[in-house]
Amino acid sequence: MNRHPPRAVTQAEIETYARDGVVHLKGMFDAEWVEHLRAQAERDMSTPGKMKHELAESGDPGRFFTDTFLWPRYPEFKTYVTESPAAELAGTVMGASKINIVFDQLLIKEPKTRQPTVWHHDLTYWPIKGAQVCTLWLALDPVTKETGSVEFVKGSHLWGQRYAPIAFRPDLDYGEDLPPVPDIEAMRDELEFLQFEFEPGDCTLHHGMMVHGAPGNTSGTQRRRAHVTRWAGDDVVYDPRPGIQPMLWDPPIELGAPLDCDLWPEIWRRA
Repeated sequence: MNRHPPRAVTQAEIETYARDGVVHLKGMFDAEWVEHLRAQAERDMSTPGKMKHELAESGDPGRFFTDTFLWPRYPEFKTYVTESPAAELAGTVMGASKINIVFDQLLIKEPKTRQPTVWHHDLTYWPIKGAQVCTLWLALDPVTKETGSVEFVKGSHLWGQRYAPIAFRPDLDYGEDLPPVPDIEAMRDELEFLQFEFEPGDCTLHHGMMVHGAPGNTSGTQRRRAHVTRWAGDDVVYDPRPGIQPMLWDPPIELGAPLDCDLWPEIWRRA
């Protein structure tokens, strides 16, 4: 399994991330990593932990499964977080001198899943703040628009607006006093969108303020499994607020402190 990217991230790719809010990187994870994570995904789906959720609505013929904070609970996911190219890619693309893991997550849409992923941005869900926050979305299956490839609103990370987190489940109410995400579907003629096709081992990195969503998986046969890692760079600090996504535990650090702790350890540092 490759510990470092198989090629250098280019300056053009770094500039694409800064300008557009997302960059698509092909073939950064070898087949061994893909098989390693597929096996762990199957195990977790059959015996999930307390952080798992089923997100498909009643009557949906598919399944939309998610589970978070896998790496502190399973040695196999910890191996990926600490030994794969993911942290190095996040640090390189963001121009950070060091990288902390925030959490990892499985996002799996089985065939015939109607449930979309609502338009949102990530950062307002989490008890952190800073400019150097990104998500690495790693495809474990071939991904197309038909199977639910994520769609990004180009440049939306530069809008300068924090939006209220939208609950993915009816039993949640985050309660943040922020404006809602605009009606993106009604703005299709005035916005520019980015959507990518993936082979297993391809990934995207997108900014924590990037507005994005995803359709359901309309394929009758093809799964859409992704392992997602959330990363923080130099300027990111602890920002606990009421009514946001719970972490695995409350970190023993002060408000405004860097994230270095057992929950959010440093994984990578620039040489």
